[in-house]
Amino acid sequence: MLKKYGYVRVGAAVNKLKIADITYNVEEMKRILDEAIDKGIEILTFPELSIAGYTCQDLFLNDDLLRATLEGLEELKEYSKKHSIVFIVGAPLKIGNVLYNCAVSFSEGKIIGVTPKTYIPNYNEFYEARYFASAAHLKVTSFSLLGEEVQVSNLLLYHAVGYEDICYAIDICEDLWATNSPSNMASVSGATMIFNLSSSNELVGKCKYRRSLIQSQSAKTMTAYIYASSGLSESTSDLVFSGHAMIAEPSGEVKENQRFSFESTIIYQDVDIFRIAHDRKIRPTTEGALALVQPIHTFFSLNLQKNSLSKKYTPTPFVTQDIEALEEILNLQTYGLAKRIKHLGNAKMVIGISGGADSTLAFLICLRVAKVLGLPSSNIHAITMPGFGTSGRTYQNAVQLIQTAEATFKEISIKEACLQHYKDIDHDPKQLDVTYENAQARERTQILFDYANKVNGIVIGTGDLSEIALGWDTYNGDHMSSYAVNASIPKTLVTALIAKVRDDSEEGVFKNTLSDILDTPISPELLPPSVDGKITQKSEASVGPYMIQDFFLYHFMRYGASIKKLYFLACQTFAYPKEEIKKYLTTFIKRFFTQQFKRNCMPDGVKVGTISLSPRGDLRMSSDTSYNLYIKELEEL
Repeated sequence: MLKKYGYVRVGAAVNKLKIADITYNVEEMKRILDEAIDKGIEILTFPELSIAGYTCQDLFLNDDLLRATLEGLEELKEYSKKHSIVFIVGAPLKIGNVLYNCAVSFSEGKIIGVTPKTYIPNYNEFYEARYFASAAHLKVTSFSLLGEEVQVSNLLLYHAVGYEDICYAIDICEDLWATNSPSNMASVSGATMIFNLSSSNELVGKCKYRRSLIQSQSAKTMTAYIYASSGLSESTSDLVFSGHAMIAEPSGEVKENQRFSFESTIIYQDVDIFRIAHDRKIRPTTEGALALVQPIHTFFSLNLQKNSLSKKYTPTPFVTQDIEALEEILNLQTYGLAKRIKHLGNAKMVIGISGGADSTLAFLICLRVAKVLGLPSSNIHAITMPGFGTSGRTYQNAVQLIQTAEATFKEISIKEACLQHYKDIDHDPKQLDVTYENAQARERTQILFDYANKVNGIVIGTGDLSEIALGWDTYNGDHMSSYAVNASIPKTLVTALIAKVRDDSEEGVFKNTLSDILDTPISPELLPPSVDGKITQKSEASVGPYMIQDFFLYHFMRYGASIKKLYFLACQTFAYPKEEIKKYLTTFIKRFFTQQFKRNCMPDGVKVGTISLSPRGDLRMSSDTSYNLYIKELEEL
C-alpha cells in the first residue's frame, strides 16, 4: 500500500566490527541485514570503509586486506541474491592501478554501482591521501568487479525501476563538508535521496555542527539525507568514533540514534518521496544550475509491499511548542498591521469583539501594535455587537477583555436593525435559516466599516485561515475587513497563540478572561442560545473538528497530498472511525472548492507560515473549479 503514497523505508546501520577482520565484519553485516529486512527496510547504508574498518590505516595498502575485501564483497553479493533489500557497503577498491575509498551498492545478486569518494581529507587527524585517490581523477565509467562490468562514478544516480521519483546518490564523509558536494549536482540531476557513508570522529561541539550540516544539506538539495558514521569499534588510539546515524528530511525533521554504543545499531524512517517531488515542482532545483558534469545512471528493483507506516504525523501540524516561534508569529502579525496603521497616519483600529477566540487574537495583536507604535490603547475602538445568539458568557468576556485593556469600548446591539431588515426583505425572523444568520454578520460588518469612517480608522479582520479554507464566513460579512491579521493563522494555532499571551500575562482579570475564552466552544453565535443561556450553535458540529480539518488543509496545501493519501494519513493519525474521517474529508473537499469565490476577493492580510490562501500569493484557483475528480477519488476508497 505504501508505494501508492510515495514512501520508501530507508535505514542507516552502524556495524560492530573488528579492524581488518573481513570475515567477522561480513558476518555481522549479514546479521544486521537480516534484522533490517525484518524491520521492512528497503535501502540500507553502512558507514565508510565498513567492511574493513576506517582505522586500518596503512593496511589499506596491503594486498591481503584488499583480497579479503573482494572475498567479503563476493559473500555479500551472494547474500543479496536471496534477500530483497538494497544495501550499501564501504570498501577500499582498486580501479586500474589506483586505490579508491568506495561505496558499493548491492541488489538482487548484483553490484548495481560503485561511488568513489571525491574529497580526500588530508589535514589535522586525517591522512587519507596516503592511501586513496580522489574520484575527480577517475578515468573510466565502468570496471570489472567480481566477474561483472560495474558502473563507477562520483555522480552515479541509482534509479528504482518503475518508480520515477525514487533515485539515490552517494556522498562519502568529507564530500558533505566540501563547498561543492557531489550531492549538490546529484540532486540537480534528479536524486531525491542521498546516502552518506561516513567516519566522522567526535570532538567537542562537532555533533551539533554535523547535525546542522546534514539538516542544511537535506533542505538545500531537497533530498532525504541518510547518514551512517563509524562507531566505537574503530581504533581509539588517537580518536573516538561515536557511531552517529541520522535520517534528515527537507522539512527539518531528523531522526537519529543513540551515539556511543558498543553494539550494532539501526535506525530507519519512511521517507515521503512524493513530498520531495512536490516541493521540487514548486521550487525546481535545476533552475539556473550549471551543468558542470554529466551524471551516469544505473538501475535497481525495489520491493515496496509494506502496509504499515513507521513514522508518526502530528495531529496539529500548524502548532509548535517552540515559545520563540510563537512569539515570532505574533511579531509577524503585529508588524504587518503596524506598517499599515503607520502608513495611514496612525489610523484608529476598529475591531468587533465577540468574546470568541478569533476576535480575541486579533484584539491582542491590536494591543501589541499600539505598544510598538507608541499609541494609547484608546486608539483601538473595540465594539461588541450582541445579537440573537450572543450568550452571557461571551458577552461578559468581550466586555472584560476590552475594559481591562483600556481600549475604547462601545456596545451596539444589532437586534433592532436586523428585525427591521428582516421586515424590509419579507423574512420571517422565526425562520432560522442562512438568511437569518447572514443578515446578522453583514449588519455587524456594516457597523464596523461605517464606524471606522467616523473615527478615521480601518476595520481589523478577525477571521482565521481555517474559516477561509472552509468558507465558514459570510460573504461581505465577517469575510470582509480592511486588514486581516489572522488570515494565515488556522484555528488550532489561534488558541496556541492566545495561550502564549495568557501565560505571559500577570495574574488578574485579563489573564482569567483569556483562560475562559479558550474554554468557550467555537461558535458564530448567530442562532439563539438555550433556555439557560448556553451556546447551542457549535461550528465543529457543522464542518467537523477543526483539528482534522487543519490537518487536511496542511497536507493538501503544503505537500500537495492526494485525496487518498489525505485519508490514509488521517487514518494513521486520528482515532476517529474511518467512515467519520471520510465524512470530514468529504466536507473539506466540497467546502474548499465551492468557497473559492470568497478567497478570490479576500482583503489584505499578513502571511506568517508556509500556507496562505490569498489569491495574490499562494493560491490561484478559479471560483468555478469542479471538485468531482476529488470526490470520485474518495468514493473509490
